[in-house]
Formats: sequence, structure tokens, C-alpha cells
Amino acid sequence: MLAKRLLETGWDVLVASRGERPVESDARHVTLDRADEAAVRAALGEGVDALVDFVAFEAGHAEQLVGLKGLARSLVVISSASVYADAAGRSLDEINDGEDVSFRVPLTEREPTVAAGNATYSARKRAIEQILLGQDGLPATVVRAGAIYGPWDLNSREWYFVKRALDGRRVVVLAYGGQSRFQPTSVHNLAELIRLAAERPGRRLLNGADPGAPTVTEIARHIGAAMEHEWSEVLVPGAPKDGVGDNPWGVPRPFVLDMAEAEFEVGYRPVTTYAKAVRETCEWLTSATDGRDWREVLSGAAKLYEAQFDYGAEDAFLRGLSAG
Repeated sequence: MLAKRLLETGWDVLVASRGERPVESDARHVTLDRADEAAVRAALGEGVDALVDFVAFEAGHAEQLVGLKGLARSLVVISSASVYADAAGRSLDEINDGEDVSFRVPLTEREPTVAAGNATYSARKRAIEQILLGQDGLPATVVRAGAIYGPWDLNSREWYFVKRALDGRRVVVLAYGGQSRFQPTSVHNLAELIRLAAERPGRRLLNGADPGAPTVTEIARHIGAAMEHEWSEVLVPGAPKDGVGDNPWGVPRPFVLDMAEAEFEVGYRPVTTYAKAVRETCEWLTSATDGRDWREVLSGAAKLYEAQFDYGAEDAFLRGLSAG
């Protein structure tokens, strides 16, 4: 999506990847692994105006980027909103299911974060941020993205509801009264923010998110509408019951990002909403899994969310409600 957006606005684009998936773009493509320093430098040729990095996952990656001064004139690097810490100093990947959690609503870029380190995904992302924002050799924009969604997402949260629609489920059970709000980020909105940051190089930290954050009940309805499928909602107060009611957006308190800084710094305006953008995601998920084992297609989602498709436990829970 980013390559397409950049091409539309006049950029010359080179996409680098390990070649594990097809590149859906008219941009030039080169196959390389970032661990091959010589290949990275060769791909950059005489230099680029902006280098965008989606796969910076450890401090060494940030140091590698800083070392490309002279070949890259500016950086845009994707971090994660998971670096924000709750009132107890914990990131999202340190909070166990069912534990209470409280974040300021909405979260600005000035909220507390976890400490940089190597122990967790969030700590590693924070270490990357500190390195990039602590140097002045290269303009670097760090984007703290929410829950990214769109076609080709192998970790798709949206599959939670798309699969239920494809399987003909007529009831969805949602914990926390269906009021969980976990900030989504469309690939289209993220691409627009990156484009603007690339056109206005600077040293800055920006949230990257859709306008607003729908509740999980609203997400269920948006996906149901996109799939032309109707279901009833059973809203369970409190945490999931033995896993029933759990879902990829199931947080006990809202996790919402503020986008005022992006508007001020680079003139960001969202180009889509969740209700509009999720249709494309639903179409891709339906097509990609047609006639195939979804666990092979959506390997990340299978690893993260397969336990959330225990229909037997859901049906037993619903029978218990009827008996009561």
C-alpha cells in the first residue's frame, strides 16, 4: 500500500524484501536480507531521499540504519504503540489475560513508556526509538502504529470475525460487555502518514492510527456487514469465561491513540475509516483462504488466535445461559 501511495504522488520507489511473498506493486523490487550489509548498501546505490523500515525489531537494526548516513538522507521507521506503559509501568505484552489495566485516553506521544531493553517486543521497540531519536546525524521519524490491518496481513485480527461469518456462526460472544477499544490502523492511513513524513524529514515521534477506535461490538458489525452476514451478540460483563468471549481486541480498558501530533507535524489527515477499509481486508481473507487450510495461509493468526475458535466451548456456554 505504501509503494502504491508513493508512486501515485510522484516518488521513485524501490521495495526490498526477502522474497517470501509476492510484491503487489508496480514499484521496482530487489530481494535481500537486511543482515547482508553489502546487499543493503548496494540496493541504496548512490543514495535515497527516504528509507522506510517496517522490519526494525531490535536495537541492532536501529544502529544499522544510523550507519547508513550518506546513503539515506532521512528515515521513517515503524515502532509500536505497545511501548506505552499502563499505570503500573507494564506494556501490553506484560499484562496477563484478565488483569486490570489503565491507560490514559487518548494516548499522546508524551505518555510514559516501558524501559528500553531486550526482554520483550515492546522493550526492543523502545530501544529502537531511543537510538533513532537520540542521534542527530539523520532525520528520523518514528511511527508508533496501532493494530495494523489490511490485505496480506498474516496475523489478521479481523479473521476472528471473518472466519465466524464463513463458518455460518449466528452468535458472537464478547467479553467486557463488547466495549473493548483497541486502536486499529489501516494500511492506507499508515501509508499516508509515512508519505507525509518522508516529504517533510525531521526528528520526531508520531502515533499512527485510524480516526477513532471502534468498540469490538462495532468491529463485529462492520465485518458482519462487509461479509453480508448477520449474527446476534452476547455481551458478557467482565473478563472472558474460560476463554469464551476472548478476542484479538479484548482489552478491559480503552487503548486509543491521539493523532494531534501527526496533524501538527506533517499535516496528516486520515484517508479512510475502519468501516470503509475493513471491507478490503475481509475480501482478501475470504479469497486467500478459499479452499485452503487457513492455518497455513494465516500462519501468524493461527499461532496467536487459534484458541479463540473453540466453538464447542462457546456453544456449551450459550446452552448454559439458556438453561439458566
